[in-house]
Amino acid sequence: MKSRFQSWLLFCALLFLGATRVDAAEPKYDLVIRGGKIVDGSGNPWFYGDVAAKGDRIVALGRAAGDAKRVIDAADLVVAPGFIDMHSHSDWTLLEDGNAQSKIRQGVTTEVIGESSSAGPFKGKLKPRSVSVKNEPLEIRALRDYFAAIERAGVSVNVASYVGEGTVWECVMGSSFDRPGPGELRHVELCKVVREHGGIYSTHMRDEGLGVFDSVKEAIRIGERAGVPVDILHLKVADKKHWGRMKEVVALIEEGRRRGVNVQANVYPYTRGNNDLVSIIPPWAHEGGRSKLLARLKDSDQRQRLKHDIRNGVAGWYNHYTAVGGDWRRMLISADNPYQGLTMDRVIAMKSEGKSPPPDPLDVLFDLLIEQNGSVSTVYAHHTEEDMNLALSQSWCSIGSDGSALAIEGPLRRGNPHPRSFGTFPRVLGVYVRERGLLRLEDAVRKMTSLNAAKIGIRDRGLLQAGLFADITIFDEKRVSDRSTYEEPFQYSEGVEYVIVNGRIVIDQGKHTGARPGRALRHVTDQSLQ
Repeated sequence: MKSRFQSWLLFCALLFLGATRVDAAEPKYDLVIRGGKIVDGSGNPWFYGDVAAKGDRIVALGRAAGDAKRVIDAADLVVAPGFIDMHSHSDWTLLEDGNAQSKIRQGVTTEVIGESSSAGPFKGKLKPRSVSVKNEPLEIRALRDYFAAIERAGVSVNVASYVGEGTVWECVMGSSFDRPGPGELRHVELCKVVREHGGIYSTHMRDEGLGVFDSVKEAIRIGERAGVPVDILHLKVADKKHWGRMKEVVALIEEGRRRGVNVQANVYPYTRGNNDLVSIIPPWAHEGGRSKLLARLKDSDQRQRLKHDIRNGVAGWYNHYTAVGGDWRRMLISADNPYQGLTMDRVIAMKSEGKSPPPDPLDVLFDLLIEQNGSVSTVYAHHTEEDMNLALSQSWCSIGSDGSALAIEGPLRRGNPHPRSFGTFPRVLGVYVRERGLLRLEDAVRKMTSLNAAKIGIRDRGLLQAGLFADITIFDEKRVSDRSTYEEPFQYSEGVEYVIVNGRIVIDQGKHTGARPGRALRHVTDQSLQ
């Protein structure tokens, strides 16, 4: 009997030991990044260590004892939070291709979209937008519908969105350029609502050229009166007559901050910006929409008025023609049309060939806009490296691309886009950190991560910290660089070796895995704004 009892005890012990071994065999972590140069996003000095993730969260930082399902050897690599693109126009390209190739390969893990025009609301005079997701039609009436479409389609990056003032304007005013009446104004007084919901006034100032100083003052006043933070998008001095005066813009912002206004800015690391040739046409000619604009361009009497206003300016209008000193060489066609990749001086020469006398260049511009149905995407060389560097080096100035998620092949390889869509974040690291020493590595990473997260109230991303979401970028600081150029933009950046979004690897040794773990990031109190 004793022998049987002992055998039973031995069997139970073996059973217990077996269960213990099974439990012990389960890895402690899903992912461990070992031995990397950790730049945690706070701006604090880097240190060597490990980062461990379980599920979609970071669970250990510094030393991660124990095994993992996947181990990444990060020796000789920098481990940083995933970059947050503060100013992106990927709203609709992400629904075309959720892999977000040109952005995720830069280390971007969160896209902040919706500047000026957003993917909702569509109401009033602005009709709902129809999209196809996995071959099923969906109607978008509000941002919540867009977020649902993004999550259904699957994306490789997280997505947050502003409510675009231009979209709200169209809901209320349609295509009218008239000033809103009292009733209409109540529907577009946005900053009062923003304060109630803990939001931010992110502004594309009305004038970055001759009126840049008044525009900065206006942005600060709006934030001060409404009691909301202000972020000035792609801060620049974009008129030849004011080049070299960024220090005065910086002084205005610093003075506002001393008064207690939370005013900040962001930049992209280039001296050219993307707009449209139609931006050379003064505001009054746009009244009534595109059909009215084209009719005015065809009218010889209206052309004389247009020429006068373009060459002499109109009060309160940012004139792209005078901003570049009337230099057609500073306008590069980026549209998907026969003139793609040509500067406007070459287009004018082509269209003037054999004509005597040669036509007025503005007539060539008008004819080109008519030919292209009123829109020709164009890159303008309208600000200087020195001014941009001064803005970039300010502690309150973060990084945003003002670009879109594109690809080097497939339907998203189109036109001649600005290289910022492919190279913004690696360019900062390669040019302004490694080559020129304008920024410390820790400061540059902060400008791409926690500074942007704090601006828009994302409290669980932007830092490498236990308990936060595992959005992580791993790059080779000796090799990271942008390759995209104005002439040949369709080139991915180099040196970003791994990108992890919500704990899942999307870029693995420089290759896209096809994973789409991105999420829609909703503001917890924004239901009425959606």
